[in-house]
Amino acid sequence: MKWFTKKSTDDAPGFWKAYLETFREPLPEFAHQTTYVAFDTETTGFDFNQDRILALGAVKILDNQIRLDDTLEIYTTQDHFNPDTVPIHGILHNPRHQTISELEMLKQFLDYIGNAPLIAHHANFDIGMINQALKRHGLPPLKNKVVDTMKFYRRGLITSNLVDKQRSYSLDEVAEKLNVPLKDRHTAAGDAFITALIFMKLWRRWEKKKSLKTKTLIRVQ
Repeated sequence: MKWFTKKSTDDAPGFWKAYLETFREPLPEFAHQTTYVAFDTETTGFDFNQDRILALGAVKILDNQIRLDDTLEIYTTQDHFNPDTVPIHGILHNPRHQTISELEMLKQFLDYIGNAPLIAHHANFDIGMINQALKRHGLPPLKNKVVDTMKFYRRGLITSNLVDKQRSYSLDEVAEKLNVPLKDRHTAAGDAFITALIFMKLWRRWEKKKSLKTKTLIRVQ
C-alpha cells in the first residue's frame, strides 16, 4: 500500500505523522543532554532488496549512561528464510520468541526512536535495512542523524600514521580494543548493547567537562 507521496503527507499513516512531529523539537545543544538510540538488526542476509529483518534490538543512552529500563527487542514474522544465516544469529524459522509483522516492527521502532540520533556499527547496513522496509510500505527513509561507531573509532585513530584510514573495523575488533565484553554477540539486543558501550567509550575521549555540543559529536566520525 502506498500511503505516502513526496507531494503530500495527508494520506500518510498516523504513526508516520507522529514520527515526523518529533522533529519539530530541536535536539538539545549539548551532547550529554541528548538522548541517543543504539540499535542493531539481525537479518536473513545482506541483500537490501531480497533479505528481511529477523530481529531488532535498541537501547537508549542519556548523559553517557545506558538506560537499561528503556530498551526495545523485536522479532519479526519470517516471510523470507535463509538457513545459511542461522548459525550466525541463531534465529530459527519457527522461533520461540513472539513475533510481529514488519509493519508493526516499524511502528514500534519509530515510536521508540523519535528524533533521537541513531548509533550503529557499520550503520549504512542497518539504516539501509530499515529504509528498505519503510519503502516496502510506501514510506520515506528515516530522518534521524546517524553516528557510525566504526567510523567514530577510526576517526579516533587518525592521528597515527600507522593506521589504515580506509580500513573497515568489525564490531569484535573495536570491542576488543576498547575492552568491551562481547556478551550476547550476534543477537540484536546484545549487539545494540555492545554498540552503546563502544559509543560511550569513544564519546568520553571527546567529552570536555560536558561542554561537547550535540552537533559536534554527531560530526565526529
